[in-house]
Order: sequence, then structure tokens, then C-alpha cells
Amino acid sequence: MAKHKRVWNENQYRRYLAEGRGQGTMENYKPWVQIQDFPSKGMVSRVKGRKTGRVHHLMSNLELGFFYLLDWSEVTSDIREQYPLDDVADAISIAEEAGIRYPYDKISGFPYVMTSDFLITKHDGMVARAVKPSSELKKPRVREKLEIERRYWQRRGISWKLVTEIEIPQTKVRNIEWLCSGMSAYEAITDEQKRADCVAFFVEQYEGGNLPVVMIVHQLEHEFDLREGIGISIFKMLICEKKITLDLNEEINITKPGK
Repeated sequence: MAKHKRVWNENQYRRYLAEGRGQGTMENYKPWVQIQDFPSKGMVSRVKGRKTGRVHHLMSNLELGFFYLLDWSEVTSDIREQYPLDDVADAISIAEEAGIRYPYDKISGFPYVMTSDFLITKHDGMVARAVKPSSELKKPRVREKLEIERRYWQRRGISWKLVTEIEIPQTKVRNIEWLCSGMSAYEAITDEQKRADCVAFFVEQYEGGNLPVVMIVHQLEHEFDLREGIGISIFKMLICEKKITLDLNEEINITKPGK
């Protein structure tokens, strides 16, 4: 079966602009490159962000892991993935100055719009990050494109850094992924008073420090006549809302007592 081949030319470029790609912030941002553009690309993910409330397009497991860290961080206020270096003329100029061949489509001859994996808004400003496996850095062409990207953001006074798997703590990523999975407590218990009572019960038992989490979960579900699994949703919510503090660099173990 023939693989899907991405078409890139001036018409496609103008269509992306008309769709609002690379524009907006928070829930209104649209990534320049989206998963449906590359149906054969491999390990890609669509994940709803807690901070932005929108679906994010992540092009690799490494990007997904880094996204979870950003979405969890208290210093991050907005995450824009697949962000375009939209001043193409400037990007081409940077490449020429550096003696690097800028990427053009081989068929149409139209210049590609390069992207940064993440443009992150923090409380003290914006930073750009490229996320690549360390093995990819052995490829000269990869390093050339990263250099264009680095210089592009340097001209704009925005900090740019490269992130590899070495800088991504996998245990913490797995914990965050687990915390964000499944039905939320807000969906599971829509009655606010009942949910508040469940939270109070869980926290009281947890802070006692004598019972393992899994036992508190079972007691909660029995006490409030909840479906199996909703107790874990309460536990996850309490961690996400920082009402229970755990070291996420250590694997979460629900067979251990609370405090």
C-alpha cells in the first residue's frame, strides 16, 4: 500500500494560514503541524491539556513525555506545540548566513515553514524548546536545522534549548500520565456536596497515615456507595490539585500508607 505523501506548495501554505494554524493562544491556538497531516508518521498522540483545555498534537513519545512535564509545572501558563518559525524570509536569511541549506519542497520548490516543538509561556516570559532523541543528533542535517532554529529565537531574545531523553525523568512522566488517565472525579461524582464529602473522608483517612491508599479507596467506595474505580479517581484528583503531596520522581504505590 502506498504511503500518504504530504503535499507542500504555496496553495497549501495559504490554506494553513487561512485555517489559523500557528495562531492564537491557550484553547484557541492551532499547531502548524497536526497529526492528520502525517497519518503514517508512527507514534503520535492527541492529549487534552489541563492548562489550555484543548487537544495537543504530539509527534513522538519524547514530545508526549515533555508535554506532561510542562502541563504539570506550576510555572507554565501556556503550551504551544509545533510552533512555526513564521518569518520564513528571516529563517532563510539565517540559513544563508550560517551556510546551511534551507529546506524546500523537492517537487514544488516552495520553502517549508520550520517549527519548534514547543513555545512555552512561563510567568516570567517565553521560551522555545526542541525535543529530540540523542541518537538523532548524530545526523548532520538534524543539527543544521536545529542551528537555524536556535538562531531564529536568539534574534528574538527568546531562550531556546534542546531537550533529549536524558533531561526527561521517566518515572515522573509515567506518574503524571497515570494521574491524568481515566475518568476524572468531577465526571464520576457530579454532585458537589457528595464529592466534597468524599474528599474530606479520603483526606482524613490518608492523613492518619496508617492505612494503605488501596484500603482507603475501598472504604470510600463502600461508605459512599461508589462504583469500583471512583475512589482512585478521588485520589488522583487530590494529587493533581496539590491537596496530597507526593514525590513524583518516585513511583506511586497505592499499597503504601499515606503520611
